[in-house]
Amino acid sequence: MKGVGCPCVGQAEARSAGTLDVMDFSEEAPEAGDQDLELKIEQVGAHPEPDGNLRMLIKTSRGEIRGIVHPCQAQAGGAVLVGGAMGGFEGPANDVYGRLGDRLRPQLTTLRLHYRKPGVLEECVLDVLAGVSLLRGLGATGGIALVGHSFGGAVVIKAGELADAVAGVAALSPQLYGTRTVERLGKPLLLVHGMRDGVLDHAASEDIHARALEPKRLVLLADSDHSLKQDAVEVEELLSSWIADVALSHPGARLN
Repeated sequence: MKGVGCPCVGQAEARSAGTLDVMDFSEEAPEAGDQDLELKIEQVGAHPEPDGNLRMLIKTSRGEIRGIVHPCQAQAGGAVLVGGAMGGFEGPANDVYGRLGDRLRPQLTTLRLHYRKPGVLEECVLDVLAGVSLLRGLGATGGIALVGHSFGGAVVIKAGELADAVAGVAALSPQLYGTRTVERLGKPLLLVHGMRDGVLDHAASEDIHARALEPKRLVLLADSDHSLKQDAVEVEELLSSWIADVALSHPGARLN
């Protein structure tokens, strides 16, 4: 399997019909056996919401990806946030993804992404890589942080290995499957796990942490289960600071 970077292909332009004309995109999926998987963005539609967010419909060569963008006017960094095996936009810790998107809006653009095929690792990795490419097209010149929960933790670790634009990866209550090459990540890794997790034992994060290269950080929360809801405030504070640090430390990040 050859390594693949995430291309930056220029800034997308907003059209009067509310559609964004975006670049082509192709990436090879990891752990896909002898079959190379390719996904190309064909068209992106954006519908503004009263709260200032954009509902996105990303039409690709392999189906439609849905997303919610919390846009930042500055040409800074970005973040892609993904859920577990069922997908969704909310995230763990009492729906922390929406709060993070709003909180980080003055600093960077956040994309909350729902998978085309939830639970299928290779397809979900392609979706995250498409999200990285989309943020680049929307003007995120800095680094892109990836955050994933449970199954999504493995998805973002693998996507982080493949995309040069990714500045760091945070895996929350991650599964082990899909992380066997984590030593190839080569960028900051944050692992957060509840010690009362009855779905995926915190030993999974300890295993990933032991195999990963520096820089890496493992945070074990004594009172939290798989959802991390018992420490929702701490998780939000931790992720907000970490995402901003890794995304805005990229040399291309500019806050106007």
